[in-house]
Amino acid sequence: MDERIEYWLSIADYDFETAKAMLQTRRYLYVGFMCHQTIEKAMKAVIARDCSDGELPPKIHDLTKLAVRAKLIENMSDEQQDFIEELNPLNIEARYPEYKKAIAAGLNADICRELLTGTKELLCWIKQQL
Repeated sequence: MDERIEYWLSIADYDFETAKAMLQTRRYLYVGFMCHQTIEKAMKAVIARDCSDGELPPKIHDLTKLAVRAKLIENMSDEQQDFIEELNPLNIEARYPEYKKAIAAGLNADICRELLTGTKELLCWIKQQL
């Protein structure tokens, strides 16, 4: 496997492990954030596969746009597309802290476990696309 792809996948795996650790410490906002980061980096691995040497994946964070750029969207199920739409706003905290309370209020242990399950399933699917 190309080292650029391995780079993005290794970070995606690391972020997923971080999301699981955040659940154990009840830092629910960061569970959601790290789930988003996991899928973002996995999609960037797919994009990196198709980039010319030296070209980097785009510096965007919108999962739908990344799925389109990675040419994954047309093969995603409706459930997968809905899931990335659910993850998308969880990335906003890092850029706009004023939304932190509103986003955090919608997260609890059960929702975060569901996010982790969905993230694991989507991460595995993305890896299969490589």
